[in-house]
Amino acid sequence: MDFRLLIVIAPVLIAVSWAVFRILPAALNQIQGMLDK
Repeated sequence: MDFRLLIVIAPVLIAVSWAVFRILPAALNQIQGMLDK
């Protein structure tokens, strides 16, 4: 694994994981709401 590649990929992975972490509860609430109907 090239270290420079890791430096480029790391911030992207952090951003994606943060976005998923933020979106997941809202998405789960929406799915739960659809299942409850």
